[in-house]
Amino acid sequence: MRDQKARSALLPGEVPVALNQHGAPPWPLAGGGESAVDDLHASARQFITLFHAENHAGPPFQRLWRVHREIEETGTYWHTPEELAFGARAAWRNSTRCIGRPYWHSLEVRDRREVASAPAIAAECTAHLREATNGGQIRPMITVFAPDRPYLPGPRILNSQVVRYAGHETADGAVVGDPANVDVTRLARHLGWPGGRPAARFDVLPLIVEEGGGLAALHELPADAVLEVMIRHPDLAWFAGLGLRWYAVPMISDMYLDIGGVRYPAAPFNGWHVCTEIGSRDLGDASRYDQLRQIAQQLGLAMDPGRRRWKDRAMTELNLAVLHSFTASGVTISDNHPELARLLQHMRREERHDRACPADQTPNLYRHPAPAQLIGLSSRDVSGPVPPGHHHPPPSVADAPLIGVPEGRFME
Repeated sequence: MRDQKARSALLPGEVPVALNQHGAPPWPLAGGGESAVDDLHASARQFITLFHAENHAGPPFQRLWRVHREIEETGTYWHTPEELAFGARAAWRNSTRCIGRPYWHSLEVRDRREVASAPAIAAECTAHLREATNGGQIRPMITVFAPDRPYLPGPRILNSQVVRYAGHETADGAVVGDPANVDVTRLARHLGWPGGRPAARFDVLPLIVEEGGGLAALHELPADAVLEVMIRHPDLAWFAGLGLRWYAVPMISDMYLDIGGVRYPAAPFNGWHVCTEIGSRDLGDASRYDQLRQIAQQLGLAMDPGRRRWKDRAMTELNLAVLHSFTASGVTISDNHPELARLLQHMRREERHDRACPADQTPNLYRHPAPAQLIGLSSRDVSGPVPPGHHHPPPSVADAPLIGVPEGRFME
């Protein structure tokens, strides 16, 4: 995860709001310097001005004066509930690598800024997970915990998502489960988690919460809070024998929410899955569950090393199975074809509102070129200047969520 400082200047229509990978705090926790306070004043001024403009809240001068005085007295300021909700939704709107940002208006905001202890955070994450699951009709949602303050960091969640499958290392160097989660599995074991007995491919990891400036602690997720979908194919009966499954709610938890210079290091949020996110990446990728070769063998495909079309066929069947399984189970999921079309419509709508709407061209977001070509989405639609204040993707983007609001300005 990279430490990159946001610039204070904004392009027309931009908002000083972001969801980013964890980096250095916006001010020195051992004492804020003048430059940090100046940056906070600038970010707060930009955000409050935009909040009043977009919400038709009248002139911002009185609120700006109160915020200025609060920063001078305390080194930070407290958002109103309305500002917090607007900032969280706006951050999704501006997320450059999220295909789901057209739904930014629907994000439900749970204000839990008074919550700072690890057990209470874990309990609220469980409550969020239950509410967002909603019997399979997934609700986009974010829970915002205590912010960073001068001299006092806020809490953090060390898992990349609230629900993740363990990656158990074996004596011969292999991994049972999800290789993407080997490090957090190792940390969980160090903190006392016994792991699966025996270790299995889909063991749900405990939540690891770090109180502000404190030690990390384990918190098991109740089994009935985690909805999972067994993966079956509509036409291939043998597919169920692969024993594949995936969780219903992609609840991202290792990114911080920055609103007007105030940083919330624990702000887990969710949308819903795109089928290719699970099929092409999580289950199909060679660095993850690596299921394509096994599927190709079951299909009787010739796996010529010089030709890779067998991978295309296996990936198509895997994505079809994922989409079918979630739909048949009554769990919300999206097809990447219509989602790309909605994204293009969203980008054009933002342009009509004179709001900057860049998009990262990472292959993870536009994983399949064919759908993009079918709807007329070209590279010029997803390029453009990266807005000041935008944080670029980390060196590895293989695990960035498609619909759950990946890294970028959380203000779209």
